[in-house]
Amino acid sequence: MHTGVASALLIALISAAGSAQAQGDPAAEYPGKPIRILVGFTPGGGPDITARYIAQKLGEAWKQQVLVENRPGAGGTIAAGIVARAGADGYTLLSVSSAHAIAAAIYPQLPYALGELAGITQTGSSKYVLVASPSLGLRSLKELVAAARARPGALNFSSAGVGSGTHFAAEIFRSMAGIEVVHVPFKGIPEALAEAVAGRVHFFLAPMANAVNQVKEGKLLGLGVSSLERDALLPEVPTVDEAGVPGYRPELWFGLLASASVPRPIVAKLNREIVRILAEPDLKQRWEAIGIEPRPTSPEAFDRLVREEVALFTKIARTSNIKAD
Repeated sequence: MHTGVASALLIALISAAGSAQAQGDPAAEYPGKPIRILVGFTPGGGPDITARYIAQKLGEAWKQQVLVENRPGAGGTIAAGIVARAGADGYTLLSVSSAHAIAAAIYPQLPYALGELAGITQTGSSKYVLVASPSLGLRSLKELVAAARARPGALNFSSAGVGSGTHFAAEIFRSMAGIEVVHVPFKGIPEALAEAVAGRVHFFLAPMANAVNQVKEGKLLGLGVSSLERDALLPEVPTVDEAGVPGYRPELWFGLLASASVPRPIVAKLNREIVRILAEPDLKQRWEAIGIEPRPTSPEAFDRLVREEVALFTKIARTSNIKAD
């Protein structure tokens, strides 16, 4: 074959292969319609706060609607089931917290298999702060623990529901402090926080994002934060560790999932854009002001975190005999 003809044929073949590859790339035209992000809890919690900010920024970047829908119930498993069955187009996503891993530990039957959902990225993390109403007269964590030990079963705590991150944070605290207290679950973080403000429960392990303002305003006392170092937002509040329960450090994390059937190129495109958003100075400033730290990861790293947390919470659930209602 003539050299010029061979060269022309090779160029044509390369061009055709490139065209076919472009046509076969499912991410090339994504997103071509509105995207939904489901949240398995009531508005106001970390999964809702993070999802709404990311949705706004995705919409601006991609010139496409990104809607957030709250589908509360059954520890977030209703929303998770919807996303797991949503199909492979990548237009229905799920914003989760640590409660997603907890659900796998306490529900005997989930409406989906864990493998039917795949990570896009972790989005953030937050500390818990143990809060109590000033009206109760408990001025420190040591006083709270002493009162609970003096009257086993007389004190109680609120949570955002059985199996919520706030429930498990309190159960870990109860176990490490060696106290017996009564769990009073509510349907969401705002309700659990309101009961603490009113003094109708003795304490609540609240996500920092939800309680920081009430502590600063004096509506709640911050008795301890769940990290080994004090938090810059509440520097006067000791850590639970230094206040008398050594080693206490649970963390509340947030992230985004999709159906595992979504093609990897679409997952990769979502990951790239959301990781870019999480690095924006504006997002960092807004989130850190309410106690949420941006925490972007690869899809694989987020999948690994979920698996590790499921194992941890399964162990805690068995030890504390925690079961879904």
